[in-house]
Amino acid sequence: MRACVQRVTEASVTVDDQIVGRIARGLLVLLGVGHDDSDDDARQLADKICCLRIFEDEDNKMNRSLEDIAGALLVVSQFTLFGDCRKGRRPSFTKAAPPERADQLYQTFVAAVGVRGIKVETGQFRAHMDVALVNDGPVTLLLDSTKLF
Repeated sequence: MRACVQRVTEASVTVDDQIVGRIARGLLVLLGVGHDDSDDDARQLADKICCLRIFEDEDNKMNRSLEDIAGALLVVSQFTLFGDCRKGRRPSFTKAAPPERADQLYQTFVAAVGVRGIKVETGQFRAHMDVALVNDGPVTLLLDSTKLF
């Protein structure tokens, strides 16, 4: 699994002119699922993201996690994170998981965040979404479950 994690002061997802997910302070996670990913990948990545110490403490050092600040998470599916642009000019998405499997692992990731007591909002899987955010910092990190441990 791949995740683009952005620290935000607010973020929202709109589908067909309707807001389907919205958070205040927290993290926006664009989540891509690869064909070799597993339930363990989803749970481990969720754990890693929830515990990342990327929010400032009283000394303005990135020392607090999403859990520490009682922040929220907005998760948006994004298969294009598995786009391979090495050949030609059109990306290949052959390493992205098939939609049914990707949706299942996306839901596993969301559930793994929810059991931690963190407020979690989502986009709409397989929909065309408009994502709006105010990136705080900016702080943006790229994570890959194959490189976590």
